[in-house]
Amino acid sequence: MTFVVPFDGSTLAQAALARAVEYSVALEEDVTAVSVIPERKKYAREKGWIADDEPYDVDAVVDALREQVRSLAPDASYEYERIREFPPEARLANRIEELVVEQEPSVVFLGSDNVGRVVTPLTSVGVHLADEESYDVFIVRDPSPPKLEALDPHETFYDADDSG
Repeated sequence: MTFVVPFDGSTLAQAALARAVEYSVALEEDVTAVSVIPERKKYAREKGWIADDEPYDVDAVVDALREQVRSLAPDASYEYERIREFPPEARLANRIEELVVEQEPSVVFLGSDNVGRVVTPLTSVGVHLADEESYDVFIVRDPSPPKLEALDPHETFYDADDSG
């Protein structure tokens, strides 16, 4: 079993990865970050992977995400899938869930600021991942360091972040 982190490079995804590393040290679990990368400029721009006037080099985005994972979690593995289409958000969320489940997680660490609210977008990746009963879900809503004395905050992430 492993801790799995859906990873898109966002601040909350980085915080979820840092949190997964903190818990993995305490509980002696492996960590895997996963990404699904549509080969369409619109999604890349929405995620902030490229600027409006920048061409989309999917391999460069994969390399950048892999490097982010490596810098935050040197011992974590990184799995990704490139998909040609730019599916509706619900289908994209389903593909991310499938990639997560392939890792046979014991816990999914999910960086999300909208999972669990009374009104949740149906297209949220978190809605799909939190609905699965074969693993626990740890939702990271705040990029600040954890307040548990038993855990050492992951310095690589928190030193680079002004919020904690």
